[in-house]
Amino acid sequence: MSTSPFKVSKLLRVAIPALLIAVWLGIGSFGGPIFGKIADVSSNDQATFLPASAESTKVNEELRKFQDRKTIPAIIVFGGQQRLTTEDLTRLRGLAGPVSSLPGVVKGGVSPPIPSQDGKAALLVVNIASDADTEIFTDRLKDVLDDARLPVGYKISGPVGFLQDLSGAFAGIDGLLLGVALAVVFIILLAVYRSPVLPFLVLINSMFALCGAILLVYYLAKMGVVTLNGQVQGILFILVIGAATDYALLFVARYREELMRHAETYQAVRASWKRSLEPILAAGGTVTAGLLCLLLSDLNSNKALGPVGAIGIVLAVIATLTFLPSLLMPWGRKVFWPRIPVLDTEATPEKRHYQAGGLWPRISRLVARKARPIWIVTAAVLLVASFGLTQLKAGGVPQSDLILGDSQARDGQDIINDHFPGGSGTPTQVIVPADKLAQAAGLVEADTGVAAVSAVAKDSPSGTVPLGKAASGLPPALASAKPTVVNGEALLQATLRDDADSRQAQDTIVRLRQALHRLDPVIRVGGASAVQLDTRTTAQRDRSLIIPVVLVVITLILMALLRSILAPLLLLFTTTLSVAAILGVSALVFNHVLGFPGADPSVVLFGFIFLVALGIDYNIFLMTRVREESLRLGTRKGVLVGLVATGSVITSAGIVLAATF
Repeated sequence: MSTSPFKVSKLLRVAIPALLIAVWLGIGSFGGPIFGKIADVSSNDQATFLPASAESTKVNEELRKFQDRKTIPAIIVFGGQQRLTTEDLTRLRGLAGPVSSLPGVVKGGVSPPIPSQDGKAALLVVNIASDADTEIFTDRLKDVLDDARLPVGYKISGPVGFLQDLSGAFAGIDGLLLGVALAVVFIILLAVYRSPVLPFLVLINSMFALCGAILLVYYLAKMGVVTLNGQVQGILFILVIGAATDYALLFVARYREELMRHAETYQAVRASWKRSLEPILAAGGTVTAGLLCLLLSDLNSNKALGPVGAIGIVLAVIATLTFLPSLLMPWGRKVFWPRIPVLDTEATPEKRHYQAGGLWPRISRLVARKARPIWIVTAAVLLVASFGLTQLKAGGVPQSDLILGDSQARDGQDIINDHFPGGSGTPTQVIVPADKLAQAAGLVEADTGVAAVSAVAKDSPSGTVPLGKAASGLPPALASAKPTVVNGEALLQATLRDDADSRQAQDTIVRLRQALHRLDPVIRVGGASAVQLDTRTTAQRDRSLIIPVVLVVITLILMALLRSILAPLLLLFTTTLSVAAILGVSALVFNHVLGFPGADPSVVLFGFIFLVALGIDYNIFLMTRVREESLRLGTRKGVLVGLVATGSVITSAGIVLAATF
């Protein structure tokens, strides 16, 4: 095979890479500093995670009719060991003034101390604005409680407490994840290339791709075009680093091969660019298409990941096709030192790959001899592993189980469970027509999962008026209070017997909705337990809708790429079977090795999209090369040569993605 006759002037060979490097340096200089600012446009407000059209979301929006501002509660739990004295309760009542003046606390948002029936614990519920800075509030609250020198201990629990514990657990995690991912990828690249220079160039390409993605996402989020939260932000960092490194591995492998065929560096870069363009574009396109399918989700957190992740993948593709070749050009063959590729114009791809020594040529020859037994055994193993899917627990995780380390909020919830109904301080909210308030309250109180029911009453000193059995024997100030009616509707609050985020509480919500909807279909049931239920239900609906759409979209992309109908269906079948096996094995590891209490409902959907889209990437790497070689050598030999040519690339790319994730 002769060297390419293609010639380019030295000016262009220098000017084009220099210009592209300058452009990417500019992108990095603007995008790099924004890394520390992206949290400014990232919101962890509950609304960024809620189901978009669910009943609980509608209730959450309508609460402003009954409250001046949207609020979330902090529950301060006192005592838990010995009976509280009258003096103790008096000291706790004295906290109302100092706590009410804290930043973020809404007007009338501090309840009087609520003692438990056994007298060993008390609750103080503090409602703060949902957009308040929980870290500042919690720090100031601790100062007030410590300065009061209370005779009993306290724990800050409830939604605010758990949110603060989670914020502490995730503090600095983006920087930590990115640093660890880069270090692991660098070690893997050193092992793959055994070169002191090439791993740095590949990582620089990945980092600048991330800078470009952050720059674009930051301004789109600032303008309100895309929604960004902590979950999406973390996935973006890892996804871009992993994908950009994968595409770079494919390009560099082809570049090394072309250096054996071409005397001039720019000729090898041009040839490798042309031959890598289609698989890299197709690979990036499948992941982008899969991520954009998340726009069909009814969960705001899933929907937010779609466009943000797609932007990251597009920047990874662009960087690999522009910045990386420009970085490689000045180094020439020396970039592979000490294993510098030698020019050999007489060597064919068949000789360089299939007839060579090494692991993948041996595997290829084994496949040639034992093709049928290999695929039968492999398919059987994957099929058996996929049965583990029946053990996958992806129905959600209670907040108290999210943090594996110390958690003051979890400790506080344990005290609540021991001395109060589990849902104390985190009520279920029911918006009901005023003329059916008494009937609705009776149905709510009759449910075995409900401990007490009250109605919001602005003229009540406590902000609510008890209904049902608890209404008997009320003091005059409460007895004269009337439920607040806005636009013909009132707001009921039900305290559940079980933890607000437990499966039992969700079952109670199901029963309440069934009973209340029979009374009047316009009644809406919301609150923390309803949000958990709706999130789980919506995630199941999303899986049923989005997974088939992703399969159809990726199939169409493969058909366009391979110019075939049967081959894409075969590739999709093998990838889907692999994903089922992966999730099956994961379920067994989660349950019996790591001892996880469960998984978020979105884990299956995210896992499917990433595993299918990225798994198809590796099929694309293989099949585009197989198609190229089959046109010259025939199908059988083309498959074997393509396997050897891409085997090490696919293995390295898989290890990189596994390490980053």
